[in-house]
Amino acid sequence: MIELEGVPELIDPVMVAAFEGWNDAGDAASTAVAHLEREWKGEVFAALDAEDYYDFQVNRPTVFMDGGVRKITWPTTRLSVVRVGGDKPRDLVLVRGIEPSMRWRSFCNELLGFAHELGVELVVILGALLGDTPHTRPVPVSGVTSDPDLARRMDLEETKYEGPTGIVGVLQEACTHAGVPAVSLWAALPHYVSQPPNPKATLALLNRLEDLLDLRIPQGELPEDARAWQVGVDQLAAEDSEVAEYVQTLEEARDTAELPEASGEAIAREFERYLRRRDVGPPGGKPKPPAAGGPADDDEDGPEG
Repeated sequence: MIELEGVPELIDPVMVAAFEGWNDAGDAASTAVAHLEREWKGEVFAALDAEDYYDFQVNRPTVFMDGGVRKITWPTTRLSVVRVGGDKPRDLVLVRGIEPSMRWRSFCNELLGFAHELGVELVVILGALLGDTPHTRPVPVSGVTSDPDLARRMDLEETKYEGPTGIVGVLQEACTHAGVPAVSLWAALPHYVSQPPNPKATLALLNRLEDLLDLRIPQGELPEDARAWQVGVDQLAAEDSEVAEYVQTLEEARDTAELPEASGEAIAREFERYLRRRDVGPPGGKPKPPAAGGPADDDEDGPEG
């Protein structure tokens, strides 16, 4: 049963979700939602029953001491709400948890029940995958949807992915069948440096979310962390001539493929983001979301939706 007592009436709510596990390379997506919770001081108002969805031999509970009392934290999925201020305030319903071990359809239906009760107008699911992309270039982030009308309206890619899927793909399809507009944002991370964290990818996902929702997200220490991460990977790559040569090959392929993207439109997007961070509204109203560019993956169809 869904209990939403104590949750205020929300303004133009959007649900933003991320799940640890298969769809979260480098923990980039789950860290992005955690960043939103931290920067906007999100208040948890609901949690799914861990007994229903998780195998505790796979995702084990943890024991901790609280004032001398032993307590247990169970792996689950929690929902919090944050209000984004400004001239046009709106609310974000943040969903952060672990990819469930079982009963995925019931899991998605329960989340959609929350979305319905809260009046959510759009669901944005964040994901991250490993691909053939160099760490020295901007992180590719593609926006995909199963809804052709939404793809045209929001300048997104209509997903053509076929193959194994995770909870991101299942939840997006559940939204589509329930008539709830849904978008997945996928960041492509270098497969040769896959260990978390990857603050550069987290920052790229948040920047794309900014463009999609036309809002300003406080970056905190992420830009500095992203620079430090890249310097560290640069140093590791420089110590191995084969890795350095491989990175150079990826750079050349990426630069050749994206040469047409170095356009006035791309420059305009960056300028609009710069103005937004100075608390100045972008000229001409809402900026146009960037064109989706499918990041490379082991599957040639690109990211799933």
